[in-house]
Amino acid sequence: MRLFVALDLPQEVKVRLAAMCGGIPGVRWVPPENYHLTLRFIGEVPGYMAEEADLALANIRAKPFELSLSGLGTFEKAGRVQSLHVVAERTPGLAHLQAKIETALQRAGLPPERKKFAPHVTIARTDGAAVPKLAGFVQAHNLFRSEPVMVEHFVLFSSRLGKEQAVYTPEVEYALAA
Repeated sequence: MRLFVALDLPQEVKVRLAAMCGGIPGVRWVPPENYHLTLRFIGEVPGYMAEEADLALANIRAKPFELSLSGLGTFEKAGRVQSLHVVAERTPGLAHLQAKIETALQRAGLPPERKKFAPHVTIARTDGAAVPKLAGFVQAHNLFRSEPVMVEHFVLFSSRLGKEQAVYTPEVEYALAA
């Protein structure tokens, strides 16, 4: 089972993000139903480890917090732009929840995350796009801001890779409580 922990976004935020997408040849746009903010990628794990992860996540205690999206960015690999994303503001509440998730999953037996946490929502895969077009898109939409939304839960998702896009299924939702 391929798993990740994320914040699902409210429908109104997904609609706003989707409204700015399009117009760059060679880009694979992420469907709005797949927009999320990954807190921890777990990867492929056997069933027993999925259960251990679920138990660990269910014991996390954290307070609800506000989340805002602000500006656009790209991720590169070997000097090539791989993806376009909307940046999430790194608030104390978001950082606290992500750290608790990381600690809980390590205690459950998962290896530590190798990448530094960079909160974002991926909106496109850019393998075949021209760099000037991508730069123009980022510049044109860099003033994007979302209204703050209250985060009251996080989700354990499973992921099935498909030919065009991955299919994400919410498996368990964990409430945040004051």
